[in-house]
Parts: sequence; structure tokens; C-alpha cells
Amino acid sequence: MLVEIDGYFHRSYISGAKCTKQELKQKYLKVKEQVTDLSDLPEVFYKLYNFEQLPLKGEVEVDFVIDTDTDRIYKPSY
Repeated sequence: MLVEIDGYFHRSYISGAKCTKQELKQKYLKVKEQVTDLSDLPEVFYKLYNFEQLPLKGEVEVDFVIDTDTDRIYKPSY
């Protein structure tokens, strides 16, 4: 599963085991509680849940987007 973590100052891509939108939201909220700076969120997320950070750039088709500015998780339409 490929997830984009999109924030005001950063954009990261992580890959890991497939999960539902609800499971992803629970994971995101748990990680958010543990970080003081949202720019650290991708690193904590992939370490905590055994995801891998990918060095992708540009437009990539992902399974879900986590918008750290609004706490919204959505499945993009392409």
C-alpha cells in the first residue's frame, strides 16, 4: 500500500502493509500524539508501523493521502 503524507512544509511517501482507511486513521492519530513537530511524522510512522519511506517526487498514484494540515485521510481519484 502506498500512502502520501501531505503537509504544508513537506510531502512524503510511505509504503507498507495494506490496511483500511479506518486502520490508517487510527495509526495516524497514534503517531500524531507522539510527535511535537509534524515534519517528524513520516519518520515516526514508518518506524512504528514497519512502513518504508520512499524517495518519490512529483505526481504518484497512491492508495491514500494523509493531509496533516486538516487531519483528513482520503482516497484520491485519478
